[in-house]
Amino acid sequence: MARIYRWQSLEAAGLEHLSLDYRDDVIVAEGMVIGDCGDGPFGCHYRICCDHGWQVRSVEVHAAGGASLVLTSDGKGHWRDGDGVAQPQLADCTDVDIAATPFTNTLPVRRLGAALRGRTEIAVVYIPVPSLQARRADQAYTPLPDGRMRYEGPIGEFQAELTLDADALVLHYPGLFTRLDLAGAT
Repeated sequence: MARIYRWQSLEAAGLEHLSLDYRDDVIVAEGMVIGDCGDGPFGCHYRICCDHGWQVRSVEVHAAGGASLVLTSDGKGHWRDGDGVAQPQLADCTDVDIAATPFTNTLPVRRLGAALRGRTEIAVVYIPVPSLQARRADQAYTPLPDGRMRYEGPIGEFQAELTLDADALVLHYPGLFTRLDLAGAT
């Protein structure tokens, strides 16, 4: 069962189209993003595969006309690149954060589920676009009484209060993204 979502960038010209597919053995998120960043306009395609506990098992990101990145995880914080080479600098990272998409904020919120009762710090594989130079980043999520979620990342450098839907997908990310209404989309 695939669901379609779209976000518009509030910061600069940009748009994302995401297909989120719940399959028997895996959750597959496949998105295309066009936008503008400090390095100029970019386009990228990503595919994230998670198990049914929302634990990231693989991520692929391809920048149009540029870099590509493939990473796999055992679900316990051990990462390998597309050639199978261990990536010890990413040790203990549980989720991924692709800078160009609000979708990756969904991953830790869904993975943590009911365990996310107060401020929770996590380590993620942070992937800037368009360079795709993956690195470790420390982030935190805090549920707020009004149903929003406070996101900090990297801790001490950035903070936003996200409005999420019932499935933990971003509806509004102040100053950066807003979800578009796709009435009738499945």
